[in-house]
Amino acid sequence: MTLTHVQRVRTLYKTILKLHRGLPSEMQSLGTPYVRDEFRRHKNCNEAESYVFMNEWTEYAITIAKQLGLRGPITAKPLGKSLEVNDLEKLRDEQIYQLYELLLAATGSDKTKK
Repeated sequence: MTLTHVQRVRTLYKTILKLHRGLPSEMQSLGTPYVRDEFRRHKNCNEAESYVFMNEWTEYAITIAKQLGLRGPITAKPLGKSLEVNDLEKLRDEQIYQLYELLLAATGSDKTKK
């Protein structure tokens, strides 16, 4: 039985949310709302965007699964991945802004402070 596109999206979404349960609470509180927002915002994207979206989030899920380890902390690897300059150059302005907002949220910085 072949899954429909909607079923594949839903399965990936649920898989990521389950994987997030294995993250430290600080990472969960940032990552889970971000995932929900991204999936919601791409709900009606075109086919080309959908293809890129699904590939990137699938890679994310695979990376998180590997980092968390199959048997928990015993096989886990360090969490996270550094961005390369080439990766940053591929981002649109709105994505760079999102990354900046995520940085502010993660560090507890208040952008209104001078």
